[in-house]
Amino acid sequence: MVRLTTDLIAKNASHKNRGEEDFGQYLQKITHLNLSDKNIDSIGDLSFCKNLRVLYLYDNQINQIQNLDFASNITHLYLQNNRISSIENLSSLKKLEKLYLGGNYITVVEGLDKIGELRELHVESQHLPVGEKLLFDPVSLNSLAKSLSVLNISNNNIDELEELAVLENLSYLKAVDNRLKHMKDLEVVLKKWTKLRRIDLTGNPICQKPKYKDRIIVQSLTLESLDGKEIQEMERRFLMNWKASKAARKKSNQRMTDEHAAYVQFCKQINQLLPAYLKLTEFIKLQLKINILRIVYKTLVPVMSPKDMSSS
Repeated sequence: MVRLTTDLIAKNASHKNRGEEDFGQYLQKITHLNLSDKNIDSIGDLSFCKNLRVLYLYDNQINQIQNLDFASNITHLYLQNNRISSIENLSSLKKLEKLYLGGNYITVVEGLDKIGELRELHVESQHLPVGEKLLFDPVSLNSLAKSLSVLNISNNNIDELEELAVLENLSYLKAVDNRLKHMKDLEVVLKKWTKLRRIDLTGNPICQKPKYKDRIIVQSLTLESLDGKEIQEMERRFLMNWKASKAARKKSNQRMTDEHAAYVQFCKQINQLLPAYLKLTEFIKLQLKINILRIVYKTLVPVMSPKDMSSS
C-alpha cells in the first residue's frame, strides 16, 4: 500500500527533477494537489504544504482522515470513494468550504461542529450495514445551520428529513434513491428551508404520491427546480390559483356545514323543548280561562241582589 508523503508528491510533481531546495519552495507554494487513484491508504506528513487550498484524494484506499492540522488554508477536500468510516480530525480546517465524502463507510455524519464555513457537504452512497440508514449528529447539524447551502445525501436509506430542518440556508438538496415516503415530513422541512432553490428526490417512494409535484411547488415558493426539471412560473401561478380556489371552496363548504350543524342542533333543542312548551301552553290556556271566570264573577256579583242570588 502507499502512504501519502512529500516523497510521493515529489514522484508525481512536474518539479521532481529540480534540486531539493527548489522542491521545498515548491511545496510551500502549491495550492492544488491531485493524488487521486494512487492506491494511497494513509495520509502522512504534509506540513510543508502550508498554502494548499484544494486537495484531491478520491479513489484511493484511505481509511482515516488524519494529519491535516497543517491545512488551515484548504477550502476544497475530495475524499470520495475511500474506506473512511468516521468524519474526524477536521477542526483545523477553518476555511473548508466543500467536503466530498461520498462512497465511503460512514454511518454517522458528525465531527463537523468546529467547521464554521462549510458550504457544501457530499456524503452520498455510503457503504452502510444492511438495514441501516445514514444518521446525523444534532451538534454538527446545528453548527452547519447557517453556512451549509448544498447537501448531497443520495442513496443512504434515509426515510425522513425533519432533523435537517435546522439547515436554514440550504439552497440545494440532493436526496435521490432513498426511502422518503411521507408528504407531511417533506412539507415540514420545506416551510423551514426558505432559501431552497433546487431539490432532487428522484427514486423515492414519495414521488409516486398523488399530486406529489404540485404539492411541493405550492409549498415552496422559492423552488426553481424539482427532480432535475425547471419549474415554470406560469405553472406555479396556476397551482397557486388552484390552491386559493380550493381553499375558498373548502372554507365555503365548511361554513355551510357549520350552518347546517347549527340548524340541526337548533331543531334538536326545539324538539326537546316542545313537550314542555305544549304543557306550558295548556297551563296558560287553563290559567287564562280561570282568570276570565274570575273577572266575570267579580263583574256579575255586585249587580245581583240577595234575592236574585237566593232565587238563583
